[in-house]
Amino acid sequence: MAESRPRWVEVLHALRWPVVVVVLAVLVVYGVRELRETAREGGRATVDTVRALGEGAAEVAGRFATGTITTTFVSAIPRLVPDGGTLLELAAFEATETISRTDDKRIFFDLVPLGATVSEIRVPVTYRYHLRLDEEWTLSVADGTCIVHAPPIRPSLPPAIHTDRMEKRSESGWLRFNEDQEMESLERSLTPTLVNRAKDPDHLELVRETCRKRVGEFVRSWLLLEDQWGAERFTSVVVVFSDEPDLEPGALPPTVFFDRD
Repeated sequence: MAESRPRWVEVLHALRWPVVVVVLAVLVVYGVRELRETAREGGRATVDTVRALGEGAAEVAGRFATGTITTTFVSAIPRLVPDGGTLLELAAFEATETISRTDDKRIFFDLVPLGATVSEIRVPVTYRYHLRLDEEWTLSVADGTCIVHAPPIRPSLPPAIHTDRMEKRSESGWLRFNEDQEMESLERSLTPTLVNRAKDPDHLELVRETCRKRVGEFVRSWLLLEDQWGAERFTSVVVVFSDEPDLEPGALPPTVFFDRD
């Protein structure tokens, strides 16, 4: 004969399924609440991310608006070195220069000629040109064009004199014996003479367009670094030097431009 179970065991056995249902219901309610909180936190994170991206985009756009683009550019220039500034080397060319000196001597109230001593030096010279980054730069914005007002082009002094290829020539008159002295005097004047030639407007014009292109490429590289070059951004750069006071930016074709192809 089977042993009868206690009454309380029979009660628990009868209530086992209602208890399971209640427990499951509690778990479902708790899970929904957790999901809701997680979704709310995720939503806030998404909103914060979108807001941060929007603020970042607005900041980038503001940095490249007229009135702030110069500040943005200048702040990106390398720190100045102790000697007074950083140079942006732009162009160089080599030319063979001829420098001559004639010493004509006469006596008796210039009536009797003693002849002339002619000294000549031919030497290759490399002229280099640069801009100073610590001088005034101004950038402005116009219809997708970055207009650059750059400092004047300056020669790097003294020019490089290739003395290993120097040629000398001297001739003297029939009563002149000062060839060596005249050649020494000419050699002493060589560097000052070539410095003046480096500053000559004709020499500057030889390198002006090369310098303009190099400055345009320099600014374009900066715009690329700042992700501000290309379609829907800056598509061209125009460069005007401060020693071109009568030249309007609109009179120049783009120095560099974005090739959509």
